[in-house]
Amino acid sequence: MSKYILSIDQGTTSSRAILFTKDADVFGTAQQEFPQHFPQNGWVEHDPNDIWQTVLSTSREVLAKQDVKPEEIIAIGITNQRETTLVWNKKTGKTIYNAIVWQDRRTSDYCESLTTDELCQTISEKTGLLLDPYFSATKVRWILDNVEGAREQALAGELAFGTVDTYLLWQLTGGKEHRTDATNASRTMLFNIHTQQWDQELLELFDIPESMLPEVMDSADEFGSTSADIFGAPIRVCGIAGDQQAALVGHACFEQGMAKSTYGTGCFLMLNTGEKALTSENRLLTTVAYRLNGKPTYAIEGSIFMAGATMQWIVEGLKLLSHAGESESMVKDVPLDHGVFLVPSFTGLGAPYWDPNARGAILGLTRDSGISTIVAAALQSVGYQTKDLQKAMERDGLRPSVLRVDGGMVKNNWVMTFLSNILGATVERPTVTETTSLGVAYLAGLQTGVYESTEQLSKMWTCDRRFEPTMSADERNDLYAKWQHCVAQVCLTNKNCP
Repeated sequence: MSKYILSIDQGTTSSRAILFTKDADVFGTAQQEFPQHFPQNGWVEHDPNDIWQTVLSTSREVLAKQDVKPEEIIAIGITNQRETTLVWNKKTGKTIYNAIVWQDRRTSDYCESLTTDELCQTISEKTGLLLDPYFSATKVRWILDNVEGAREQALAGELAFGTVDTYLLWQLTGGKEHRTDATNASRTMLFNIHTQQWDQELLELFDIPESMLPEVMDSADEFGSTSADIFGAPIRVCGIAGDQQAALVGHACFEQGMAKSTYGTGCFLMLNTGEKALTSENRLLTTVAYRLNGKPTYAIEGSIFMAGATMQWIVEGLKLLSHAGESESMVKDVPLDHGVFLVPSFTGLGAPYWDPNARGAILGLTRDSGISTIVAAALQSVGYQTKDLQKAMERDGLRPSVLRVDGGMVKNNWVMTFLSNILGATVERPTVTETTSLGVAYLAGLQTGVYESTEQLSKMWTCDRRFEPTMSADERNDLYAKWQHCVAQVCLTNKNCP
């Protein structure tokens, strides 16, 4: 009877549900966007009910559209926007504050107040992360310190913390399961990636009771079963991974040195480093790529906060386009060296600069500059920021020569051509671009025996189009030098900027 795997992909701007066949083909999809909330400068929140209801309705919708019964679902996989933080009451299941999104910078001052070389080194050694508002730990602390009665409830063991995967699992199982996987745990700044346990020293540092934390599982594991009333019959949840790690799995980057880059709301370049948790000397992150059978595989990651979100601003903020899909035809005749640069540091700069106070700018405008030039600069900013990550990896001795890509922006051939040119590297776009959802389908399939091994999954990956660089090294270096000059203008006080 069981034929399909249901992937729940809960992202920053929308929730999607995708049905995959056992052959990893997309059988059906449903998607819903939901509002973003910006209560103060640098603050980004989601209504937790929006998260849950869009997940619930898209999951039910895709089953109904494809006339699939719950008994035909082998298992569910969940992938999610990482670092986004929720706290809820264990008895009622109700959150005590909005979800604080990974982009949120409200704890910047607190992070700066903690910044000492010794403390930064301790956090880096234990978690592979940098002390930054991006991660969950300081968000949890903020909720406990700023929501009336929250700390008292937490100390009484009444509150639960979770990233989005944990919150969805709690809702799907009717509050029976409070669990996460090692990839999501590794993004909280509370998890020791070497011991694979919550770290007591860090919990004390951020003043977070251990009773709030979920149980950490493998990425392919028995997380629990949905309540019968959700879909009409219980369905096992057998795969969970943060969205970027799920994409790495979906790209079948199981061998050391393989790399992928995802272009969604942000951009995330991740390179598999195998059994070793390598430490970057260039402010990249060390993270858990996935954990199978109790054994972690590690990765080096560079995070960019604004990729697709930049185009969302072009469409919704500046209203230069009616939708992002118009961009490719608009810029096709714009020369690459048009002189305009858009640095999209609307919520600060991510790797390798890590400047939470940087703000966006458009530089190089002349009377000849028009809408198409600004749109081209927005699209190119994604390539330039990826180049920043590539250069940082090079300095760590980890240059990927082939980059597998996914996310909404990879459908744009102009962007992918520029990306290949500015990187001086081959860019491979897969046949199935729903790579994040595919990754957790793979994980759920590994747990349930649909797939025998990662070797089998590697053979299933197919390339749709390969982009090869045609730009000269001199031209590439000249454009990148101009980009670095522009970045320096928006973070003048940051020692990590060019």
